[in-house]
Amino acid sequence: MKAAILIPVLANRDAVGADALAMMRLLEARGVETRMFCAGAHDVDVRTHAPEKLAAFADNPDDLVIYHFSTGWPKANELLARSKAFRVVKYHNITPPRFFTSVSKEYEQACIGGRAEIASMAALGCELYLGDSAYNLEELIDAGVPRERGTVLPPFHRIEELIASEADAAVLDELGDGVRNFLMVGRIAPNKGHVDLVDAFATYLQASAEPARLVLLGKIDPRLEAYTNAVRTRIARYGIERRVRWFNGASEAQLKAAYLASHVFMLLSAHEGFCVPLVEAMAIGTPIVARAATAVPETLGCAGIGWNSADPALYAASAARVFADASFRNGMREAGMHRFRTQFARDVLQSRFFDIIEGAR
Repeated sequence: MKAAILIPVLANRDAVGADALAMMRLLEARGVETRMFCAGAHDVDVRTHAPEKLAAFADNPDDLVIYHFSTGWPKANELLARSKAFRVVKYHNITPPRFFTSVSKEYEQACIGGRAEIASMAALGCELYLGDSAYNLEELIDAGVPRERGTVLPPFHRIEELIASEADAAVLDELGDGVRNFLMVGRIAPNKGHVDLVDAFATYLQASAEPARLVLLGKIDPRLEAYTNAVRTRIARYGIERRVRWFNGASEAQLKAAYLASHVFMLLSAHEGFCVPLVEAMAIGTPIVARAATAVPETLGCAGIGWNSADPALYAASAARVFADASFRNGMREAGMHRFRTQFARDVLQSRFFDIIEGAR
């Protein structure tokens, strides 16, 4: 048996890339010769191979091909259609294009193309389909995947490495000045709900005499400049520019420090296929207040406060409760850490991964 991991672009710090790399290493540790096939790679320490060479490496029924599906890539459909191996599709979700209308034509068209491939991926009749969440899996089933061929496997991640890493001392000093820190981790994109988050933060400021800071940690994409400007405009409308700290991307050490120094992780995203930062916050013990949309309730479970609403007053009041009630706050931290250990820790996911693959074959 040989195993091939197929992904359009492999990046070490990317959530999809982390999942693909972890699968490769787990298979190799089991003695399975495994290769990574991609059209491009960034900041990775593994050898990669051209997708066109996949069939020459793994094309027997005993071989395994795992495709990480998170964007439109017709090449994958072509390769899987011809493959004689045991084919697995890991679906990480594709953002609906409506979020990018009037923000970025490029992103909108990419999402239209990517979501159009959901049906064609289902029509391939691959032997196994995995969703990061039940929410993702249901999209595949709605597209025609037989329910008996699908199951849920949360993504592998680098959270154990994050826990073990040293926190950035400068960020700890900056954010550890006694000000209440509201943290959001995620790229600056329309589906992530940053504008709604600013509304919630401003509502808290208006109702509280306590000083507070909004920490936005995520990459700013020049192609989404219209949305970034909308966030900045909303901040300026409230006159709270000095209350907002932006990190345009961050090192692992800075990320660790931001979680440790923050008093609440607040997520108002309107669309998530899983949301790894939620699990990072659980693992480190940052209390969570989140919008219960798409896959978020499933990932969050009982490890935080979730509201099926964008009403800023709900989030402001929830943060105030977290800050004011130490017993409640500590209970949230314990619940988050317990959920991480029992549902999302690496050994838990590893066991489930092999149980699924071996059971399906």
